[in-house]
Amino acid sequence: MELFKQPNIDFIGHRWIPIGCSVAVLTLSLASMAVKGFNYSIEFTGGTLLQISFPADSKVQVDGVRKALEAEGLKTEIQSVEGGRPTFILREQAIDDAAATAYANTALAALRKAYPTVEPTLDHKDVIGAVVGKDLRRRTIWAIVLSLLGILVYVAYRFENPIWSLGGVIALFHDVIGVAGLFSFLGLQMDLLIVTALLTIAGYSISDTIVVFDRMREKLRTDRTHDLRTLIDSSINETLSRTVITVLTVQIVSMTILFFGGPVLHNFALAMVVGNLLGTYSSIAVAAPLVYEYQVRFGGKRSSYVAAETSAIKVKEGRRRR
Repeated sequence: MELFKQPNIDFIGHRWIPIGCSVAVLTLSLASMAVKGFNYSIEFTGGTLLQISFPADSKVQVDGVRKALEAEGLKTEIQSVEGGRPTFILREQAIDDAAATAYANTALAALRKAYPTVEPTLDHKDVIGAVVGKDLRRRTIWAIVLSLLGILVYVAYRFENPIWSLGGVIALFHDVIGVAGLFSFLGLQMDLLIVTALLTIAGYSISDTIVVFDRMREKLRTDRTHDLRTLIDSSINETLSRTVITVLTVQIVSMTILFFGGPVLHNFALAMVVGNLLGTYSSIAVAAPLVYEYQVRFGGKRSSYVAAETSAIKVKEGRRRR
């Protein structure tokens, strides 16, 4: 299946337009993160977690629970739990036992008032201290940093050129920072589910970039008649349909969750929708043009570059024969 029949877009000729847009996205995102910071969830700041359940024959829904709590001035995070009876997890930023107990009593009173014919049960109450939340935030940052470093090493090994790896990771960094900056600017809650979305976006982004890079490497090894600019442009155009079809399949699911998944999954779906758009954009119009820009400015002529690639192939073939 091909969405585009023999496209011939001059990506390299217009490379500074998308690169400039990416610089603007990074600058605005980093500025928002520095000035406004993040609206962290209780996993990162500490707080109280309540699990409240209702009898199995009751028909309590998460929207009704949310309205009941909001009517009493409790703007809390609510998550529905699948099971034999209606069960809900409530999160609130109360980090000591006294505040947690007061919050639990207020929440139960609000639910009894909203549902007088059924009795809510407090299954358990957990209090996450500020120290634990800070440690979890530190571990999350390290998880993202180590993931990026792992991708950097893998791509450098895969293509035997650290510049290709650096171009891919810069594009990937652009996608993750862009989504994080959006959440910072809008004041949306940053929790572990959003961290999962960021790592998923990184995986999709580098996958699309590797497809383009792989076609570039193949053409550099087999086509000795065209210059580097032509080969990179043709590589991006030849993989364009595949890249767009891949992101469309993910976007259909993400958009469905965004509009019909409810408030619990809304932020996750928003991160996926925006991240996939940024990832596709950077894979097509940022990663490969960055490689081209470096190669033209610092890498020497195309002949020397191809010679290095050919030498690497011969070394591999020699190892296999041994």
